[in-house]
Amino acid sequence: MNMGVDNFLKLDIIFEHQDWLIINKPAGLLVHPDQHHREKTLVDLVLEIYPEIKIIGQPARPGIVHRLDKDVSGLMVVARSQKFYDHIVKQFTNGRAKKEYLVLVYGRPEPSAGKIDLPLARTKDGKIVVVQYHGKIKNQKEAITEYETIKNYSQYSLLKIRPLTGRTNQIRVHLRAINCPLVGDRVYGFRDKNEGDELGRIFLHAAYLGFYDLNNIHLVKINN
Repeated sequence: MNMGVDNFLKLDIIFEHQDWLIINKPAGLLVHPDQHHREKTLVDLVLEIYPEIKIIGQPARPGIVHRLDKDVSGLMVVARSQKFYDHIVKQFTNGRAKKEYLVLVYGRPEPSAGKIDLPLARTKDGKIVVVQYHGKIKNQKEAITEYETIKNYSQYSLLKIRPLTGRTNQIRVHLRAINCPLVGDRVYGFRDKNEGDELGRIFLHAAYLGFYDLNNIHLVKINN
């Protein structure tokens, strides 16, 4: 079963700093409001404890410098000062900030470790696709994902993923492109498979964050 929002009574704060927070987001919790959902979000929960961040960053998602899909769990950094917000946004833009994910996929990627360098674009119906498989599509964007096999099972593989770009649904679409879709992914995965349905989520977890402090001296590394 998917967890209802009512189960998220308090934030799982991994680390608290005067300039930032590290939060372990549960699957099933939307990061910020959008036009399709009216439920309570991670932003709402953060503002209840840290109302001062409401003026940091963008009005609809104060303090949020990167996001995780609703059904994805794991580490997020939230800015508590405008100076740090601007600082870490630049790190995500220029690639200094690092993210790693753990994923469970169908099959075994060949080779067992490598780089997926396939541009992505959004179709008219809103779905993200690999451009080379769908002809010429306007507004395509570079997308690069590194992967490494951690363990093989009979029908599945556990992978470590490092996205070098931050496109919408990049990991999910790239893994499907190499015929190793995420277990539990009913949008970009194998539609005739139902493994993972009992959890109501995809098997994707943000397990590592790395970024530099305001002095650009200390590398903050968080594992979960």
